[in-house]
Amino acid sequence: MNNKINKLLELKKQRNAVILAHYYQDPAIQEIADYLGDSLALAQYAQKSNADVILFCGVYFMAETAKILNPGRIVLLPDTKAGCSLADSAPAAQFAKWLSNYPYNFSITYINSTAEVKALSDIICTSSNAEKIINSIPPDKNICFAPDRYLGNYLMKKTGRNMILWDGSCQVHEYFSEMELIRLMQKYPESLFLAHPECPENILNYADFTGSTTAIIKYALESSNKQFIIGTEPGVIYQMQKNAPGKEFFALPNLNGCSCNECPYMRLNTIDKMISALERLEPQINISESLRLRALIPLGKMLELS
Repeated sequence: MNNKINKLLELKKQRNAVILAHYYQDPAIQEIADYLGDSLALAQYAQKSNADVILFCGVYFMAETAKILNPGRIVLLPDTKAGCSLADSAPAAQFAKWLSNYPYNFSITYINSTAEVKALSDIICTSSNAEKIINSIPPDKNICFAPDRYLGNYLMKKTGRNMILWDGSCQVHEYFSEMELIRLMQKYPESLFLAHPECPENILNYADFTGSTTAIIKYALESSNKQFIIGTEPGVIYQMQKNAPGKEFFALPNLNGCSCNECPYMRLNTIDKMISALERLEPQINISESLRLRALIPLGKMLELS
């Protein structure tokens, strides 16, 4: 593995590349990344990058976002099959038709969406800033929120705003087991349960803390508690264990009783594919300029508020 890492670092230097990685990536990729973060932080970092090449270790919509914000740079995704079940749940044509039923509503779209869907939206949000985005909308405006219905439902309770929700969900967060959660809470009664707001309401009802990926990590590291049950993609546990070795973290099992709620798309990226991408400068993310400019408007509004 060391030889591969050395080769990757040499290629990165030759290409004047920056490696951005999401917390859901394999630990080996997390270790090699120049910057590690959640969707909002990665979007902000991509916007500030001075590199000629952005090697994005995440999923397709994240790499698209980097390209929207950096049209003059080469953006590489190690495996273009690294999609997103949540983004896939909102095809652009169906989304446009849905919005046409509510012509006077303000549309807030979660960043886990395609460039085409972003371009149809009024503003984008992430789990980190969604509450702030919603609160920025005048109270006399009706809101359409897409594509995650669980996040939307959570935000309605947090903000008191009634929103029309698109019926989408994330396959990682949707299938956590309430029964397994209760079992873990009984086994580790001193533990705190930290959950991502993409989880269903029956899971969030047990949460001691609900927040974005970064917020969950921050909470676990700053808390005086020693045991935590984690209700999100287990890739985040690597950073918690690394930075708080004296604490214990337990991944919440899914409905099959397996603690294996890894995002299958995130895990398509590998060191070998990263090397290949830098060698060939492929596969590149390309977006038409007209689509990019339309998607940039709602993304830009989000970044201004963030």
